[in-house]
Amino acid sequence: MNRWIYLLVALLLPSLSSLRAEGEEKLLRWGGDAQGGAPYVFQDPEDPTILKGFEVDLIEAIAKRMGRKPVFVQNEWSGLIPGLDRGDYDIALSGQEITPEHEENFIFTKPYYITGAQLVVGRSNTVIEDLKDCGGKKIGSLKESEATRILRAAGNIEVVSYEDEVNAFNDTVLGRMDGAMVDQPVAVFYGLINPGLKSVGKLAGRIEYGMAANQKQQALVEEINRALDEVIASGEFRTIFERWNLWNALLAEHIGATDVASQSAPTEFDAWCELQKRSLTWVDKMNRYISFIPILLNGAWTTLWLSVISMSLAVALGLVLAVVRIYAPKPISLLAMIYIEVVRGTPLLIQLFLIFYGLPLLGLNLTPPLAAFIGLGLNYAAYEAENYRAGLMSVSKGQLEAALSLGMTRGQGLRHVVVPQAVRLVIPPVTNDFISLLKDSSLVSVITMVELTKIYSQLAQTYFDYLGIGLMTAVVYLLLGLPFVRLASWFESHLHVDARGNGQRPGMMPAPAASK
Repeated sequence: MNRWIYLLVALLLPSLSSLRAEGEEKLLRWGGDAQGGAPYVFQDPEDPTILKGFEVDLIEAIAKRMGRKPVFVQNEWSGLIPGLDRGDYDIALSGQEITPEHEENFIFTKPYYITGAQLVVGRSNTVIEDLKDCGGKKIGSLKESEATRILRAAGNIEVVSYEDEVNAFNDTVLGRMDGAMVDQPVAVFYGLINPGLKSVGKLAGRIEYGMAANQKQQALVEEINRALDEVIASGEFRTIFERWNLWNALLAEHIGATDVASQSAPTEFDAWCELQKRSLTWVDKMNRYISFIPILLNGAWTTLWLSVISMSLAVALGLVLAVVRIYAPKPISLLAMIYIEVVRGTPLLIQLFLIFYGLPLLGLNLTPPLAAFIGLGLNYAAYEAENYRAGLMSVSKGQLEAALSLGMTRGQGLRHVVVPQAVRLVIPPVTNDFISLLKDSSLVSVITMVELTKIYSQLAQTYFDYLGIGLMTAVVYLLLGLPFVRLASWFESHLHVDARGNGQRPGMMPAPAASK
């Protein structure tokens, strides 16, 4: 019990990680998306608890010169920029492109990488050799990226937007796409090593990456720029990009280097290629799957406690809404009905976005766990209200009339006679809704929370293993839900809820029919 109290208290308090006593080490909190994030930021295939990538190396070098400690904050790629408005982190990376549209609302550091968009097609494709050959073709790209804008500007191309480029590559290999246009670093790390893909044509456009920050962080951006200049002057900047095989002529020109050729070996790129090409025995695969268990269980714990406390809110609020809708005066009943219909008629994902990113514009900035708890709880409360309404309406009117004739008030009759019977009737549908909420909790990854499904996505895209890791994740979800299914069955048996939904306590006679 104490553990659940601590969890509730943690939800209602601001994130403790953001609080620092004066004199403690300063932090540089940076947001990124480690899902399919190579070579920017990704989980080390040798140890998924460690983050790697050229942005990781660059941030560590910059933070060291600033006298700060870098702290990574996971967020969906599409939510990285909105997260700056909320103050979830100081800067956002993962290949944030410096564009006029972005600069209208945010400020950027000096460019830390310059590249172009690369077209990637299937290995056996002999039709597409350049962008000009893509007319009438279906080409995938990362949504809201410069590559997408280049494709649309070319005209007569069916552009398909993806949340991450890895899925665009997979669809190209499977023949669902004619090709994919991505930033050149992504093509190097995912296109070159995939035997089913090849890069064609020249780089298109000019893409500059900068560290995005809120407009109020001008002083921080200037501090980062000074540190970045120091990293460039020391030669460490060039070394970082050379070992990731990302040094190019555009970058050399940008920093004023006269020698374009790499001066050091691409050690990180070679290590990445070696790991991707490594052939594993069944024993190796089993050992790898076993190593995933602690990581998946950590995600399962987040999913479990979030689902339990969210469902607690949904059950309690749903009962109140149902009672108000049926028994309250008409104006108040109408408000309950409007709430139920509006919440059930709009997607949970939109509601989470409104709570997490919309409310800060009104001065209410919720922590990710609290926003997830409120979003899931308020959403499912509308569905539970309808379950309870069905249960309340199934209880004979004679029950309340009998309670009133015995001297009970209307409120006492509802509390002691009607509601207990209704609760017994709705145990099966409430259990079903809890299982649904358990799975819908995967949506909270869009508001920076890392739960079971997000961990699956990260691991699957790190190891290109969607089947084995997917089956493991499915088993974990099954094991999470089974105890609650058994608990509901025990309640149904204990309360004698029969197949028709008629409930009574053990030893009780069925309630008499109401007199006309």
